[in-house]
Amino acid sequence: MLGVMLFSLPGLSSRQTQEQPVFTAIDFEQSRNQWDRYGFGADNTILDQWQSLLQRASSLNTDEKLRQINAFVHDVLNYQLDSALWGREDYWASPLETLAQGRGDCEDFVIIQYISLLSAGISDDKLRLIYVRARIGGPASPVTRPHMVLGYYPEPGAEPILLDSLIEDILPASERTDLTPVFSFNSSELWAGGSGASAGSSTARLSPWRNVLDRMRSEGVTFNVPR
Repeated sequence: MLGVMLFSLPGLSSRQTQEQPVFTAIDFEQSRNQWDRYGFGADNTILDQWQSLLQRASSLNTDEKLRQINAFVHDVLNYQLDSALWGREDYWASPLETLAQGRGDCEDFVIIQYISLLSAGISDDKLRLIYVRARIGGPASPVTRPHMVLGYYPEPGAEPILLDSLIEDILPASERTDLTPVFSFNSSELWAGGSGASAGSSTARLSPWRNVLDRMRSEGVTFNVPR
């Protein structure tokens, strides 16, 4: 039960419950124009595939949304560290940048999964990007490394289901005893630990997150509530 408790979602504040659910929309014409401005090349068929997936997923039940979006991301992306891909230790790529490269690290996988699920109709209050320490080398190993996963919470306080760049299986938190949460966030808010109190605005506290949200806006991604 420890893993579930650590990953449990804090109850919504009165401010959050009064806000309308947060989703995204993607203007794919703007995405294609930005693709050209970035100089990614003439072949942008991956954007057609992504658009088709999101259109199809919007009418599916939640389990299928999670399954198909997770499968798509794992099918089209290979894992690669930022140092090799971008020449820097830490760079949070936008979905457009990640799809153009066909590669990304854990943050990149999580960001495109998160935006895709929002676009497919899962609201922001059910999703958290979760920064964790991942244990490497088995249950007794003292070795950990920074990692990020995406959590889907059916309701506040429920055990989350985790999407992970390192494995294709979508598993409940209770089966991921190798992960220890450090903080979690969504488009607007940041939480300490797995279930701690709000630590304020995610965009104010996390400059990589603020920067990638800004790039996504130029690429056609908009939130129905200002972010």
